[in-house]
Amino acid sequence: MKLILPLLLICFSFGCKKPETSAENIPESKPTNHLIENPTDFYEKLSNAAISIIDPEVVYTPDYVGIKYPNGDVPTKTGVCTDVVIRAYRKLGIDLQKEVHEDMKANFSLYPNLEKWGLKTTDKNIDHRRVPNLEIFFARKGKTLSITQNPKDYKTGDLVTWMIGDKLPHIGIVTHIKSENGNPMIVHNVGSGQVLEDCLLSWKIVGHYKYGN
Repeated sequence: MKLILPLLLICFSFGCKKPETSAENIPESKPTNHLIENPTDFYEKLSNAAISIIDPEVVYTPDYVGIKYPNGDVPTKTGVCTDVVIRAYRKLGIDLQKEVHEDMKANFSLYPNLEKWGLKTTDKNIDHRRVPNLEIFFARKGKTLSITQNPKDYKTGDLVTWMIGDKLPHIGIVTHIKSENGNPMIVHNVGSGQVLEDCLLSWKIVGHYKYGN
């Protein structure tokens, strides 16, 4: 597998086009009948929220977009992996655009913007849509969990980040739904829309977090 990322889009941590992946899973249709009927905690609610936004018609669109603040979003039928996470949390009343911006503004040196993209200030349009920034935020404000190759260690509502082909950062939400192999299924967008897939071990896992209230 070889991923080629133009310099301009490396600064966004997005691919320039639909990423190539090694996952062979076929995206499932929206499994609304698999929602937890009476969720008992935040993480079950997050799983339900992620499942509720499944939409294979969302076009992987890594373009820089100016959006409102707070509660800004790119056009509904577009987005990248981070937009899945942002949209799911927003359904539960958490605006990651605002939360990430405020923490980054107060602790800019702890985030990789200067090192990775040469930025000297925050950008409300894109900061929360970059996987490396979300990794720092979730580690600071949530809980960092162990990285293993055992699917049983990944629980409902966990957040997982990967590095695809050593070049493309990726993120998804662990749901309560299990695959035929017993693996926890992930809601994510790696080029086929906002979909549910058995892809936990498809790429190199580099981050494992839990964040909620």
